[in-house]
Amino acid sequence: MAEVRTARLLLRPWAAGDEDSLVLHANNWNVARNLRDVFPHPYTRGDAAAWIARNAAVDGPTLDFAVVFGKELVGSVGLMTKADMYRTGIEVGYWVAEPFWGRGLATEAVAAVATYAFETFVDVEAVQAHHLASNPASGRVLLKCGFQLEGQLRRAAVKAGVVSDVLVYSLTRADHLQRRAGVR
Repeated sequence: MAEVRTARLLLRPWAAGDEDSLVLHANNWNVARNLRDVFPHPYTRGDAAAWIARNAAVDGPTLDFAVVFGKELVGSVGLMTKADMYRTGIEVGYWVAEPFWGRGLATEAVAAVATYAFETFVDVEAVQAHHLASNPASGRVLLKCGFQLEGQLRRAAVKAGVVSDVLVYSLTRADHLQRRAGVR
């Protein structure tokens, strides 16, 4: 079970006992409206228990991390592997509880999990991310982490009955290594 530490955060596997904090912060439409429909709203204790059980059953490297700031669980960052001809990519997804927005925590978590992805999955050549066009803050997070905007998928998603454009980003292994070496 992997743990990743940054200057201010601990990214750790989800564990029994996280349910109350998860419900407290995940049961918020301002969070859910920017995430895939698989992220339920309202977010119940049963949803939290199912999420934690699902993560406990993962065989192999940790894919989903609880984001801990100080002693408080404040969000989640995770990776979705890809298959077939897309297996050289891995997708990152993330959210931070609304009371903690604007503090750079998402940026710190995404940067750390991107490094973890490249170190853990040797065949991964790019970490990719998507966000709804109506969520420019997510794009700013990705750009600060060195991701490049690859394009815009027009009218590619629907959330709460609203059809939206989706912006697509990637961070290649080569770009990541150059960035870590201080080369831009």
